[in-house]
Amino acid sequence: MSAHPAAPAASQDPAAFWNRRYAAPAYAYGTAPNAFFSQQLADLPAGRLLLPAEGEGRNAAHAARMGWQVAAFDLSEQGRRKALALAAAFGVADRLAYQVGSVQDMPLPPGQFDAAALVFAHFAPAIKSASHRKVAQALAAGGHLIFEGYAKSNLPRVRANPAIGGPQDEQALFSLDEIRADFIDGAGLEPLVLQETVVQLHEGQFHNGAASVIRFVGRKP
Repeated sequence: MSAHPAAPAASQDPAAFWNRRYAAPAYAYGTAPNAFFSQQLADLPAGRLLLPAEGEGRNAAHAARMGWQVAAFDLSEQGRRKALALAAAFGVADRLAYQVGSVQDMPLPPGQFDAAALVFAHFAPAIKSASHRKVAQALAAGGHLIFEGYAKSNLPRVRANPAIGGPQDEQALFSLDEIRADFIDGAGLEPLVLQETVVQLHEGQFHNGAASVIRFVGRKP
């Protein structure tokens, strides 16, 4: 691990890692929503939104302020605590239901959400594809999935500059082919956006600098 760890090493307990990170008073990734998520959500009518791996709630609180009814979850109890506090500060606590648990254990009945977003949600390689399909299958017909995550091409960038964030394990990163396989071929989503690009991140303490990301927006027929 670097002095500026971006994600837990394979040998670490993920829940313990994120609880330590989120125990600090400051919000690790800020309180403003992810830019791509915010842009895409603005084009959709408010409804029921699923946010896995939601951390400290910056995207959930923003969506709730936009009128969405948000269901979020994360491994971290500290993340849940801060997410609920942020939603309360914005006066939208009644629009956020936040649970603690893993994507494997979380019951996600098919067809119940109008949108879902995976924002830097880097699941363990062994469960990554299955987790993607599980989230996509929770969408109702016409529902949208918004995705932004670090690309495999980010690996040399994060090794040179850990401040940009992201796993330092290539298996935990994403490629265009993997996203196609998981969401388009595997889950049947209609692709609206699929690109690899470099973005300037300014998200709290741990996402800062030029990062290589994969962006995807898909619609369930």
